[in-house]
Amino acid sequence: MDHYADDLAELIEHLDLTNLILFGFSTGGGEVARYIARHGTARVAKAGLICSVTPLMLQTPSNPYGTPIEVFDGMRANSIANRSQLYLDLASGPFFGFNRAGIERSQGLINSFWMQGVMGGHINTFDSIKAFSETDFREDLTHFSMPTLIIHGSDDQIVPIRPSALESQRLIPHALLQVYSGAPHGLTDTHKQRVNDDMLNFAQL
Repeated sequence: MDHYADDLAELIEHLDLTNLILFGFSTGGGEVARYIARHGTARVAKAGLICSVTPLMLQTPSNPYGTPIEVFDGMRANSIANRSQLYLDLASGPFFGFNRAGIERSQGLINSFWMQGVMGGHINTFDSIKAFSETDFREDLTHFSMPTLIIHGSDDQIVPIRPSALESQRLIPHALLQVYSGAPHGLTDTHKQRVNDDMLNFAQL
């Protein structure tokens, strides 16, 4: 995550960007948090955490509602065994909520997710499992002094809402939390117009 954040910082500084609104989805939310902790807020006006992995996904004694390490070990094992099938299974099931009764499957979304997954480097995507699941962002979130928007689906099966969005709001007490009832992790696709509207409204506040 330090590498992700430092890459972002290098880009921002190269382009000399200021008055930024940084939105991060899922692992990208961790990247935003780590950027703010490592590089400060001088260039950042507002921040947004969308279905973010912050503050900590992994179940630990101090994070009892997190996800057990065995789940992430299983992802690593499946990535090695047949990562194409892993991405297909994630997209066909929990990522978009297509494993829920009454939810209409979109083959286009499934294909798009699979394509993005297999286009990624194998070692990069494998190592990212440890980065997004085991990085502790609790201290990072204490640096969020700017207006912050948190968006999360109540039925997120990838990053469950209790140890993520609800805990992030506790650590960023001034944050605006918007919970999408019944929405899955991939709500930037399944609820994209609502997400776009909420992001724009937040930007214009």
